[in-house]
Amino acid sequence: MSKQFDKKFKEDAVRYYFDHKDLGLKGCSDKLGVSRTALSVWVKEAKENNGEVPTRGSGNYESDEAKENARLRRELRDTQDALEILKKAIGILGN
Repeated sequence: MSKQFDKKFKEDAVRYYFDHKDLGLKGCSDKLGVSRTALSVWVKEAKENNGEVPTRGSGNYESDEAKENARLRRELRDTQDALEILKKAIGILGN
């Protein structure tokens, strides 16, 4: 699974790159512990969005209601998975 970085980290990484351009993308990405490709994408997005790096993920819901719906969907999926495991266990132990 890929590592997730928050908006502040991405913007700080872009700022670090601009402050240390002499290191290049590879040198900066190695120092920051991110891939060169990821840093390159963040720099490009920052240039296109006045220094801000748009992020996806848990912080980007249209409303509190959408965030709650996503949480409830995750909870339902987890509960359904647990129920399936219990059904299989009952089937194995019942025989």
